[in-house]
Amino acid sequence: MAIRTTVTPMRVTISISGEIDHHNAAALRLEADEAIQSNLAPNVRIDFDEVTFMDSSGIGFVLGRYRIVSAYGGNVEVVNLSNKFYMMMKLAGLEKLMSLKTK
Repeated sequence: MAIRTTVTPMRVTISISGEIDHHNAAALRLEADEAIQSNLAPNVRIDFDEVTFMDSSGIGFVLGRYRIVSAYGGNVEVVNLSNKFYMMMKLAGLEKLMSLKTK
């Protein structure tokens, strides 16, 4: 698992590669939260283009970032989801809270 953040005044982009599971979710959260809270950009994009595996920890990761961003009035967008990950997030109800986009 690796995470890369890109910051502009209007957006924090969090690009994830590898697996998101309960073993590495804590490290992901720490790094993502640091980027979000230090910049408070109005838009946060979470890029799943290089994610190879995700369990329920991935849903928790996205939902947790949504809670942080929505607390200060920002928006979350999850992009480059595989069809499988899109369906997982849709079934969890995340499409009602944020924008979900497939590859």
